[in-house]
Amino acid sequence: MHVLFTFDYELFFGAGTGSVEKCMIEPTAALLHLSKTYNVGMTFFVDVGYLLKLEEFAPNHSQLQADLIKVKTQIAEMVSLGCSVQLHIHPHWEKSSYDGQKWQIVTNNCYKLDDFSDTEIEQIVKRYYLYLYELTNQPIHSFRAGGWCIQPFSRLYKVFKELNLKIDSSVFPGGKFQSPHYDFDFTAVQAYSPAYRFEMDVCVAEPNGSFTEYPIASWNYSPVFYWKLYILGRLQPRRHKMIGDGSFLAQPGRKKSVLTNFTWNHVSADGYYAGMLEKQAVMYQLKGVEHFVVIGHPKGLTVYALEQLERFLKDKRNKYTFPTFSDLS
Repeated sequence: MHVLFTFDYELFFGAGTGSVEKCMIEPTAALLHLSKTYNVGMTFFVDVGYLLKLEEFAPNHSQLQADLIKVKTQIAEMVSLGCSVQLHIHPHWEKSSYDGQKWQIVTNNCYKLDDFSDTEIEQIVKRYYLYLYELTNQPIHSFRAGGWCIQPFSRLYKVFKELNLKIDSSVFPGGKFQSPHYDFDFTAVQAYSPAYRFEMDVCVAEPNGSFTEYPIASWNYSPVFYWKLYILGRLQPRRHKMIGDGSFLAQPGRKKSVLTNFTWNHVSADGYYAGMLEKQAVMYQLKGVEHFVVIGHPKGLTVYALEQLERFLKDKRNKYTFPTFSDLS
């Protein structure tokens, strides 16, 4: 089985974005150390909108100049280590700004690409794609939508064809969410779905489709799992507190829901989720899944998560292969 570790390289988007150092640089350095130590591939989906905003405001703010240099230097290190750097779009950056002290994040009516006009979508995707290509000098062929908001894909079809973006990894089977800012519905995709080709709808397999979906692995988590997650965070903050120092975008009712119901959610390298990786990988292999896609966020890593991730890589590096998305293209 091929295990694909993927990480969305970004800040937080709630009341506080957090710092570049704690949300991106420090935890990603730990990941790159693991990649190098165990010779395993990793794919980083870079939030290009953030980098473009840094480029816009850095000339007038020394802190942002320093942040931009740090991020560009780390992305160059990713490339030098053989990691794949691919396209991640959070379009709310189009409406967000820097006030001299902190980022003013705007998410109303701009958190997902579907909030924009067809012309704006085309311009955003092309501009972000070109920036990342020029920054990395690597082929850009894979995409992950910010907030998993890939739907409706029909609105992205034309520009993806034009740019030869052939691979998506935004879907996690069984996932569904709705909030004032964003929504997605992947319940039409069966659990343990293999990679599949598609055309106009990311949830409908088309044998001759122009694009390939590599679904993020998903899991039906019990309320007990989430009770442990929250309790350990309170009892052992040193091991279970996120390295990232920002706050998530509000998800009204989410905490109550997961503490009282089974929840389909992604297989993740973040926080307490990382302790489930070994069990989940075994199940996916038993189901005959060829590509086991794990999502993570440097900002969401913890001491515990890094320990679990290293243990998994150390124990399984000879059992599984660890390609990047560039190996799939």
